Amino acid sequence: MIGLISATAAGAAARDRLAAAWPDRTRVYDGPVGDAVRRAFAECEQLVCFLATGAVVRLIAPLLGDKASDPGVVCVDEGGRFAVSLVGGHGGGANELAREAGELLGAEPVVTTATDAVGVPGLDTLGLPVEGAVAAVSRALLDGEPVALHNESDWPLPALPVASAGAYGIRVTDRLVELSEREVVLRPPTLAVGVGASKGAPAEEVLELIETSVREAGLSTRSIAELATVDAKAEEPGIVAAAGRLGVPLVTHSAEELAAVEVPNPSDAPLAAVGTPSVAEAAALVGGGELLVPKRKSAATPAMATCAVVRRPARGRLAVVGLGPGARDLLTPRARAELQRASVLVGLDQYVDQIRDLLRPGTRVLESGLGAEEERARTAVKEARKGQAVALIGSGDAGVYAMASPALAEASDDIDVIGVPGVTAALAAAAILGAPLGHDHVSISLSDLHTPWEVIERRVRAAAEADIVVTFYNPRSRGRDWQLPKALAILAEHREPTTPVGVVRNASRPDESGRLTTLAALDPATVDMMTVVTVGNTATRDIAGRMVTPRGYRWQTSEEGSK
Repeated sequence: MIGLISATAAGAAARDRLAAAWPDRTRVYDGPVGDAVRRAFAECEQLVCFLATGAVVRLIAPLLGDKASDPGVVCVDEGGRFAVSLVGGHGGGANELAREAGELLGAEPVVTTATDAVGVPGLDTLGLPVEGAVAAVSRALLDGEPVALHNESDWPLPALPVASAGAYGIRVTDRLVELSEREVVLRPPTLAVGVGASKGAPAEEVLELIETSVREAGLSTRSIAELATVDAKAEEPGIVAAAGRLGVPLVTHSAEELAAVEVPNPSDAPLAAVGTPSVAEAAALVGGGELLVPKRKSAATPAMATCAVVRRPARGRLAVVGLGPGARDLLTPRARAELQRASVLVGLDQYVDQIRDLLRPGTRVLESGLGAEEERARTAVKEARKGQAVALIGSGDAGVYAMASPALAEASDDIDVIGVPGVTAALAAAAILGAPLGHDHVSISLSDLHTPWEVIERRVRAAAEADIVVTFYNPRSRGRDWQLPKALAILAEHREPTTPVGVVRNASRPDESGRLTTLAALDPATVDMMTVVTVGNTATRDIAGRMVTPRGYRWQTSEEGSK
């Protein structure tokens, strides 16, 4: 929850804008400012104070305890010009909150955290529990001193300015290790703990068994990714409570699914009770991995809980990112975040140039020219299989005539694939033209490099007969100059010569151009590969120079009846 505190009418107005935008995330604290700040500090994960930074510093100074647990605090000035990340930039999420609040209020986010200022990800922002000399190692990264990375788990990390050897070190491991004063350890979520329990097993017994088993195996409980059990125990209070105390999800599987898992220590007791010869071992092993701790009983008499521990291999990460049509303000926040999360970027050279300034220092860039789409897809998947965090970029939406298809055709279930949508060329062009896609519409590529022309023609004819608005991608190139006239001729068999046609070139880019013409007047010679052509249906109209397709056909009928 985000506590909102203000002292003046202007501050209250800005406060109320945040409250209205984030009704489920915020709580307004009224009353004397000092009391409001103290209450919000004790009750909320984050605060936005519409007060002077000096005043907030004096109010929260006596309340500060530990950076790992203190809430993040953001100050917004009286004029709404700046959103200042004051306390808890990383641990409390104040840096990101300052950016979010600033975007909503039109205020400039002010982030002074050193790592953010130079584009180096903070060690406490990588999504993994971190232990050890965080400040010392972070300072070494900032100062350009050699910091060695030992990634035992091959966990996908964002780009870090690290070396193979150095006086400082970062370890990525689920093992219990002794650290020097110049090292940190990142705890990847690699451990799955299978749990079985008798009815009414105390949470303390379940939790002690898990913690003892993990610790005695030389492992860290902070690397536990999940507790797993059989469906019949999904609501067993002791297991549910243990998962809650560890802060991990409880995953359940059917007895049939667990019975199919080969385990070293099957038993007749769980088979009779819940229908599977193994709960703990099978639940831990169902997702694959190495059994580190075979089935073990709790120390109580009688023992009411069992557990087993499995280390699952790290999975590489491939984000297929749509960059939008080209304008920076049409690049989504999610796409920007994925670019900064990547340690390897794969893309067409001209698209890489568009976003090179957004990459973290040390990001490895693998770029190539036109015509190498399948090779880029193979390269991206290969890098992800090495345990890298990879971003494969494409223009528009990566799933529309772009890189998602060849990448997913190449990938298997041994890596994680994340799709990041982008604004497509068709949508960007439609916004320039007016509202041509207000009713059913279809996109068709006229390039026959990957699709036989016979198939393309059949699709164009189907769209023409169905009276659907058509957006043509790849309409005409130097080597393909006859396809667009042929497609227009097919549409002309079913639509009037006066049917509106929109032509947009380089949508959202500095040399953007858009014009409205008709099916009969369009000159295909004015179209190239940087152009999107949208042909209306029988209901589409030119209204005040804008291309409009009504949402329904009643509008068309009433208009014709009034003539």
